[in-house]
Amino acid sequence: MWLVWLLLFVGLPALVAGWETQRRPVHAPRPGAVAIRAQKAGAPPPAVDPVVVYALPRDKALAVNQAIPFSPLANPAARPFVFAGGETDLARAVDCLAAAQIYEAGDDAVGEQAVAQVVLNRVRHPAFPKTVCGVVFQGQERRTGCQFTFSCDGALARTPGAAAWARAREIARAALAGKVYAPVGYATHYHTDWVVPYWSSSLDKISAVGTHLFFRWRGWWGTPPAFGRGSGSGEPLIPRIALLSAAHRSVGEAPLARTAAVAAAVAASADIAARPAMAIGSNMVGRTVAGSRLIGIEPGGVTFLFELGRGTTADSWVTLAHTICAGRPLCRVMAWKAGTAPGGWPPSAAQIEAMSFGYIHIAGVGLQRTLWNCAQTPRAVKAECMRQRVPVAAVPASSGGLAGVRRKDRFETVKIAPVAPTDAP
Repeated sequence: MWLVWLLLFVGLPALVAGWETQRRPVHAPRPGAVAIRAQKAGAPPPAVDPVVVYALPRDKALAVNQAIPFSPLANPAARPFVFAGGETDLARAVDCLAAAQIYEAGDDAVGEQAVAQVVLNRVRHPAFPKTVCGVVFQGQERRTGCQFTFSCDGALARTPGAAAWARAREIARAALAGKVYAPVGYATHYHTDWVVPYWSSSLDKISAVGTHLFFRWRGWWGTPPAFGRGSGSGEPLIPRIALLSAAHRSVGEAPLARTAAVAAAVAASADIAARPAMAIGSNMVGRTVAGSRLIGIEPGGVTFLFELGRGTTADSWVTLAHTICAGRPLCRVMAWKAGTAPGGWPPSAAQIEAMSFGYIHIAGVGLQRTLWNCAQTPRAVKAECMRQRVPVAAVPASSGGLAGVRRKDRFETVKIAPVAPTDAP
């Protein structure tokens, strides 16, 4: 027994002391942590590429988006953004932000708050311009380079209603005064679930608001510390929204004028959808409506193709569109001058490029556009000119920052905007 007690009082403490003096193993840092530290140490911010998407049908795009999982990492709310510029800069920032909200999300308060949060997240991030207007209208001078496509696809040809614009401005003022829309966290990118941008697999999907999916960069550039930059001073003047915003007019400049045809079209948007609908079926293909010949109908009766009558005028084509789209909450008219029209549905890419006139309205969100091919029919107001949609043969290589980017041979640039439930930037 004395031997047992000796082991307990002498041997066990000695064993414990020996274990304590051993060198404990040092665990190697996780590869992700190393990458994050390397980014923070001095790597440039990621490149910001144009919004380019796969040319996929809606059902396939929905399936692809559903297969991309949400990030398991935390999605913290962004810190409040409080605008620090002067009175003039604040007025310009409010109207730029309101324009992004209403043209991207329509007259929808929840969607507008989400858009506003993404814009302000970008203002704080070193990969983007330092001002609100700079972020919203980034790339507006390039046909396929704009970040918010309403700024370069002709959407500004329509004017939101007074009540909708007033609400958008109030939402913008609140966001610039520190109100946070928490569900989208630090998202810097988003798209609707019926399109698949080529960058969607290289960013973390963090949230869904309605039909919109929100993303942030992976690694350190998507973490809260990366969003530490304050807004810059000197909000730029954006003449393209001078029709909406007095803050974006030069001193003494009067509001921009617009043609009577487009002004009438915008004013009548609600009335058009409320009118009795004309029964238009396949039996009417080949017949003349409002001086032009119906040549095709998209299955489902949303899109109508016309060959414009030789004796019709450019402004009379608006009447044609209103006649066809009366009573239809979702309606599109595509029209060609005589001799250039397709034989029926569907038109080819080349025929779409040669289209002479286009009209679309989505009554549920107040979207309405009336556009002409200004290479064929010059217009006094440039915003009435349709953007020539030239498919991109290949996606330009990213200048860095976005690993694992999806590629495909053909893409097209599209506008991200909410649509009615019957349909799907």
